Amino acid sequence: MKDSSHIANLRKEYARKKLSVNDVLPNPIEQFESWFNEAMQAKIDEVNAMTLSTVCPQGRPSARIVLLKGVENKGFVFYTNYTSEKGRHLEATPYAALTFFWKELERQVRIEGSITKVSKSTSAAYFHSRPWKSQVGAWVSAQSQPLTSRFELMRKFATKAASLVGQQVPLPEFWGGYLLSPTRVEFWQGRPSRLHDRINYKLQESQWVIERLSP
Repeated sequence: MKDSSHIANLRKEYARKKLSVNDVLPNPIEQFESWFNEAMQAKIDEVNAMTLSTVCPQGRPSARIVLLKGVENKGFVFYTNYTSEKGRHLEATPYAALTFFWKELERQVRIEGSITKVSKSTSAAYFHSRPWKSQVGAWVSAQSQPLTSRFELMRKFATKAASLVGQQVPLPEFWGGYLLSPTRVEFWQGRPSRLHDRINYKLQESQWVIERLSP
């Protein structure tokens, strides 16, 4: 691209809402649930889509979009193939970051914390709630590994599906959930003149400290 000035000139003025320390709840997970519910009520498409950022063993960051599948008192749950690239990263370095961006509300949430696997029973319950074909797909995809062709993938799928017709698909040993337990959560609200509101929670001695950050 020889002239990227048209990209540099892209900008939007944010002015829908505001955010202060007095507006937020004491616990960041409860505050997240409040914002998430607002985003759902606004009918935002793929409201649970989030950027998952991990670090490879060489210390290089890597990011991709995944789907949030649960929020509980201890944190945020998502599911994947444990042998995938992100799974290998999390095995080596069990820390990650999540980022949500809801442009319709001019809001962003950044979450950082430690990673643990959810129980096998929890993974199984979610796995069997998925569409049957998605369950079969989990078995045949060697996620993040090179693939010779889509035809080869579909051939494996057809073979596996035929072997499981009329049966419950078993939970693969290599597939399951992760829980991110947050140590930092930041709520960002777009404001005019790029003077955005940023309210940050940081965990100190098991207590959440809330502070405003400069935009």
